[in-house]
Amino acid sequence: MKYIGLTDDPETRKKAHGNPSDWWQQSFSIENEARQWKKNMLAKPGHFSDTGGEGWHYGYTYIIPLLHENRKNLC
Repeated sequence: MKYIGLTDDPETRKKAHGNPSDWWQQSFSIENEARQWKKNMLAKPGHFSDTGGEGWHYGYTYIIPLLHENRKNLC
């Protein structure tokens, strides 16, 4: 599963998410472009988000490994 988010403070958000080693981020200068990027990413299978974080100047992603129990529930 891939987590998708927007923030104005990527360093703090990365720490809050446990400093994932595959953290990827992209900067935006227009809010509508950032919101559309997130919407497009969330339309892909296996991508999700929550309401945490504030802002929109940076979009970020990282992979969340599935636990064995979660894998069974997805089958």
